[in-house]
Amino acid sequence: MTDRNDTALGCLSGTRVLDLTQFEAGPSCTEVLGLLGAEVVKVENPKGGDPGRVAFRNHPELESPYFLLFNANKKSITVNLKSPRGLELVKDLARHADVFIENFAPGAIERLGLGYEVVQALNPGIVYAQVKGFGLGSPNEGNLAFDMIAQASGGVMSITGEPGQPPVKPGATLGDTGTGMLMAISILASLLRRKETGRGERLDVGMQDAMLHYVRVAFAVTAGTGRAAERAGAKVMSIGNAPGGLYPCAPGGPNDYVYLYTSRANPAHWQRVLQVIGREDLLGDPRFDTMAARVENEPEVDALIAQWTRQRDKHEAMRVLGAAGIPVGAVLDTAELQSDPDFERRGIMQVIQHPSNGAFKMPGWPVRHNGAALRVSPAPLLGQHTGEVLGEWLALDAEQVAALQAEGAI
Repeated sequence: MTDRNDTALGCLSGTRVLDLTQFEAGPSCTEVLGLLGAEVVKVENPKGGDPGRVAFRNHPELESPYFLLFNANKKSITVNLKSPRGLELVKDLARHADVFIENFAPGAIERLGLGYEVVQALNPGIVYAQVKGFGLGSPNEGNLAFDMIAQASGGVMSITGEPGQPPVKPGATLGDTGTGMLMAISILASLLRRKETGRGERLDVGMQDAMLHYVRVAFAVTAGTGRAAERAGAKVMSIGNAPGGLYPCAPGGPNDYVYLYTSRANPAHWQRVLQVIGREDLLGDPRFDTMAARVENEPEVDALIAQWTRQRDKHEAMRVLGAAGIPVGAVLDTAELQSDPDFERRGIMQVIQHPSNGAFKMPGWPVRHNGAALRVSPAPLLGQHTGEVLGEWLALDAEQVAALQAEGAI
């Protein structure tokens, strides 16, 4: 791409992040900080590094696509935290850091000798962030968790799925990346406040607790009815609304659907639907003229729309309905999104050149700054920046770095 529409942002220029996270919840947080201009240094075990490097790997000599997607815009150094000299190195780096973040198993960072009290004593201005499965003080505080555990215990699965059927895990990793985004926001707020106070903060978030933030509409249902929110499939759980849901399209593949929604606040949506599908004869029909009547006759409403959508592919249906001012969206799968040139043209999807994997397309940050997308740099090779970081942060020369490597500290 010759005329780039992305930018290397400097919002967090000069901010140093010491990143001891792995897999997704922590790395998704630090990746955003890197995209926003922070220098993110990922501290990894010399023997293999972040376990995410091999998760979903499709070739033994290449980095996992999973790792590339969550570790862009970072540097990697390798340090043996079980080596006394390696531990001292990380403490020295913490003295020069603005943010320290980890998401090890409960109690692991403290056992390594890098708990909050230790790091805060070394650097009173540091923002110390921890991501765990369950929140501080929770009866399950010591339990291990992954994305799906958080979604199960945080209410997300209970409201996902078809009525009368078992709970379903959403495809989006809300427990991991969703938690990471909330932590990133709190880190930014803490850095802003530190400019006034000069002091850092301790931040901790439980993935279970974070999920409550994402199911607030379901809590509104419970507050209004006094009952647990129920699964509503593709329908909207909070209000009776018709039409509203998925409608099948040609040629009938697994994702050949459009989602159509008519707002209770705008009766014109329904009138426009009838005009588009060629059923103006039903305008004013008492069975469908009000939202309450349409909810009562929802099967008939859905059948009317499905009869029209089945004769068109989802792209045409979305184009025609959308042009008429009706809220609608085609169900696009990951292969369609990956190959859609519009996202790459706008910088929302970017092709990075990775040292071992070569060209790799991945989503960037969706927020544009002054009209430009944020530039994505490739995820680092294991230990790629060890010498560079130790030289710039701690003023160690090549001979000293070589000596550390010889004694197994890095």
